[in-house]
Amino acid sequence: MLLLRSHRSPCRLPLLPAIHRITMSSSSSSSPSITPASSAAADYHCRTKHSLTAGYARGPGRLDWANQPNPFLRFSPSSVIALPNPPPLVSPVHYPALFHSPPPPPQPLSLDSLSDLLFHSLALSAWKSAGASTWSLRVNPSSGNLHPTEAHVLFDHPEEPRRLVVAHYAPRDHLLEIRATGPAGSRSALLPPPATAVLALSSIFWREAWKYGERALRYCNHDVGHALAAVAVAAATLGWDARLLDGLSDQDLGRLVGVEKGCPAPAPPEGMPDSNVVTSRGKAPWVERHHPDCALLLFPVGSEPEVDYARISDALRGFDGLEWAGKANGLSKNHVVWDVIYRTAEAIKKHHPEPGEQFSVSPWRKSAELSEGLYKERTVQEVVRHRRSAVDMDGTHVMSKEQFYQMLLHCLPSGEVGPGERQGPQSALPFRVLPWDAEVHAALFVHRVSGLPRGLYFLVRNEEHFDTLRHAMRQDFEWARPEGCPDGLPLYRLLKGDCERLAMQISCLQDIASHGCFSLGMIARFEAVLRDKGEWMYPRLFWETGVLGQVLYLEAHAVGISATGIGCYFDDAVHEVLGLKDLEFQSLYHFTVGAPVLDKRIMSLPAYPGPGIDA
Repeated sequence: MLLLRSHRSPCRLPLLPAIHRITMSSSSSSSPSITPASSAAADYHCRTKHSLTAGYARGPGRLDWANQPNPFLRFSPSSVIALPNPPPLVSPVHYPALFHSPPPPPQPLSLDSLSDLLFHSLALSAWKSAGASTWSLRVNPSSGNLHPTEAHVLFDHPEEPRRLVVAHYAPRDHLLEIRATGPAGSRSALLPPPATAVLALSSIFWREAWKYGERALRYCNHDVGHALAAVAVAAATLGWDARLLDGLSDQDLGRLVGVEKGCPAPAPPEGMPDSNVVTSRGKAPWVERHHPDCALLLFPVGSEPEVDYARISDALRGFDGLEWAGKANGLSKNHVVWDVIYRTAEAIKKHHPEPGEQFSVSPWRKSAELSEGLYKERTVQEVVRHRRSAVDMDGTHVMSKEQFYQMLLHCLPSGEVGPGERQGPQSALPFRVLPWDAEVHAALFVHRVSGLPRGLYFLVRNEEHFDTLRHAMRQDFEWARPEGCPDGLPLYRLLKGDCERLAMQISCLQDIASHGCFSLGMIARFEAVLRDKGEWMYPRLFWETGVLGQVLYLEAHAVGISATGIGCYFDDAVHEVLGLKDLEFQSLYHFTVGAPVLDKRIMSLPAYPGPGIDA
């Protein structure tokens, strides 16, 4: 689960000396200026910032436990496909080999391979129990362990040839609920050969808004990114590639996942409070509706299906007339409507493919390897199912410099580049799931890495942005290459010094940001992306941070430590430390990596069979 503070009422806090020392040591202004919001995405983003001086973004203030949303969605009645649990393990893959070697030969689509994909990406991973409380964990991490993300699969039924079905994945029981049978004759458009399946994701914003209020839209999109990476990694172990069908509109995606079929009705016009009103409370079942996020095409590695977005869109129009099975169960009795979430989600929809937008597949690029000996002897399957989010770090563990560099090499979008090549295109696993060049970088607070001075560092993940970043940030930063840094790793030291207190301060005063080996803030090119590409890129920037976060999770567990995503941070305090002004670059997600402190009061139980409760 991601570490996120429950949003309390605004409080005013002074700028701590840890920040003051750095900001005062620079010739840059210590007061960040903010460009007036000129779009729905920018307006939402600025409105939902946490501030050292103005307090936290609007949230519930306290948790209404009686109305905590059910994390398990079911459609009843509907016929189900029971998936092998656990699935037969066809080919265990040593964790580093997945990044440093070609993927294994592709598996055919079967109930076994479909089960394997979901079991190692979106299934339950364990149950936890403490006192009278019991709760589940999943392979894919989620903000506050609230899991707004739902998965839907379009595939040829392995046991009923020529039957194209749409199914909802139910992780509580590891099964598929068949919701509809695809229109006759639509298979070649929806699954162009040699595609295996389409996996779509949707979000139920209410699950996150229940705890985090207005900032929940950010966290839902972090979770989409985590899920995308989880699916891409699991698919690779089966010899399958995964790529976003990003030319589909939100309307296309809504038809694919059946948002109007068996789900709560849309909000009536009078159901949406005025945007100046904080919330409305009471029964508002429409907030439990799905928001369609994206769809992934799954296909054998090395192939390139000929995707025609116009044909897919035409075929999906036929889904309106299908007979859809099942009605969604209710998640809460009462609700709180955070209107800005739904207004923003509506305003940033993608309505059609961009001019000239086509589906393409990048050549598979392996990541650079320092040494496989840096990792524990674990398979990919073991790493993904044993991944956990740390809730505390020990504050003493020291990571080797080689492990640190290897982790960051796996965070590069282009993998191992040759002479004259630069980082930017997303062609390495799992970043290749995203069709745009990298827009997200990382500002690292290094606390405990042997052989590396403590301080502030920066990983440039798209080297086309280097000059812009250097110009935008504090002019007295060093931009020095660290000692022993591999040639293909664009990592720079900005400032030497103890940044523990600083990292804690900007991460909403959370000690976990300073007690690990390192923490980081993910810095995205922001204003130009929204202006040049469109507001529909706003959630996609968060997806990219989620993909990067999932890599950090897996890397940490593969070397024997842990990690945690941090969604609560003081946005403009981060920008002030870096010298960033206006909305040119924005911090979208924080992370910490280190040795976890385990709570011995919590008992672990197997994921399947579970304890027989919805938790």
